[in-house]
Amino acid sequence: MKKQQSGFTLIELIMVIVILGILSAFALPRFADLSTDAERAATQGALASVKSASAIVHSAFLANGGSPATVTLEDGTIIDIVNGYPSGDDADTNSQICEAAGLEADYTCTDDDGAPAVTTITYGACSFTYTEAAASGAPSFGAIAGC
Repeated sequence: MKKQQSGFTLIELIMVIVILGILSAFALPRFADLSTDAERAATQGALASVKSASAIVHSAFLANGGSPATVTLEDGTIIDIVNGYPSGDDADTNSQICEAAGLEADYTCTDDDGAPAVTTITYGACSFTYTEAAASGAPSFGAIAGC
């Protein structure tokens, strides 16, 4: 009596490996692009944080009667105020708006020392700008670029 073998032949296994290789060649570029998507998403989150921090500091400034030149955050960080909003200039090592938004650890914040100060916030290849408020105006926020 002849015993029947079950299983895959070597040719069948090689064909499966080839098919998986072809499929992964199409899928790999999509997964490789995820790092750019992640940088863009992180930068969008930072932009939202900067907008929120600006609004919160402005609210604290107004709640204090609109007269102090600084606002002290809950953690003791002192934020300089320019025209009622956080300064875009750096007081020590980081831009005031980056400190107010809590971005100083993971993001690069550089200012141009101009008037009004423009701070560029960068994460990876992505960046946006914060321009401090002009007299009787609000700060402006640049669009995300470089991604």
